[in-house]
Amino acid sequence: MSVDKLKIIATGLSVLEIEAKAIAELRDKINAEFVESCLALLSCEGRVVVLGIGKSGHIGRKIAATLSSTGSPAFFLHPAEASHGDLGMITAKDLVIALSYSGEASEILTIVPSIKRLDVKIIALTGAPHSTLAKIADISLDIGVRQEACPLGLAPTASTTAMLAMGDAIALAVLEARGFTADDFAKSHPGGKLGRRLLLKIEAIMHTGTNIPRVQQESMLIDALIEMSEKRLGFTTIVDAEDHNRIVGIFTDGDLRRALSNGSDVHQTRIHEVMTKKFTTIPSHLLAAEAIPIMEKLKTLVMPVINEQGQLVGAFNMHDLFKAGVM
Repeated sequence: MSVDKLKIIATGLSVLEIEAKAIAELRDKINAEFVESCLALLSCEGRVVVLGIGKSGHIGRKIAATLSSTGSPAFFLHPAEASHGDLGMITAKDLVIALSYSGEASEILTIVPSIKRLDVKIIALTGAPHSTLAKIADISLDIGVRQEACPLGLAPTASTTAMLAMGDAIALAVLEARGFTADDFAKSHPGGKLGRRLLLKIEAIMHTGTNIPRVQQESMLIDALIEMSEKRLGFTTIVDAEDHNRIVGIFTDGDLRRALSNGSDVHQTRIHEVMTKKFTTIPSHLLAAEAIPIMEKLKTLVMPVINEQGQLVGAFNMHDLFKAGVM
């Protein structure tokens, strides 16, 4: 079978251009009806029930998931299953978002009268503003596109992309209006890398107690090297002779190279003579992900950790952040 690779590339680019244009044209449809839809979600005392069949159903599941994760409790309800008992999942306090590009999906139109009897508000996302669904919905958002990206003009492509984009626009506009914060977001994303970035604090990954590399400021350079070798974090903290929790400096692999190049004798040089006196510390309550830009700006791979009283309570390096899954 002979395959024209250039034609494959051309088709791929054409699909992206058509779908990008479909999304761009939605700008004119962020209007009064869009605002009314967002206000309806904000005033909803129950849950948002998303309906859709076929490809619109797949998009509906994603929209429901996005709404749920951004402060608007939602779930997807299959219209056919709703006709056979699952309609009981909808309560009078809920709000329905019905997805149908044609606006004539029989599975949805069959259950709309029952939803209306509950006095539940219906928001329609459809590409046919004069369709049956658009007319009977309380609010109708037009997500019509000029053409599908499918070369045959058959497979829902640009239309489903536009539907998904409008769903995202609604969800995030409501998120903003609700004052939804990163902390709120974290509560519904406890797992995976995203959850770790939003929840994991430095205190959970730092080395503590006897695992903190630490030598007194009057110690010899050789003592610092032994401590660094044993603790294997790439540096050691230098603490006050009387208060071992008061950090007065740090000594890194880079400091060692500079000291040796300057002729320092590891057995005769006091660590306070070659340590870095101007250093940055990280508070233990800081999110681990927030330490990354700080370390990148300082061009350092290691950091000492302090508590609210400024006392040394831990140490960590970039490898610990990788190990914790926040990078």
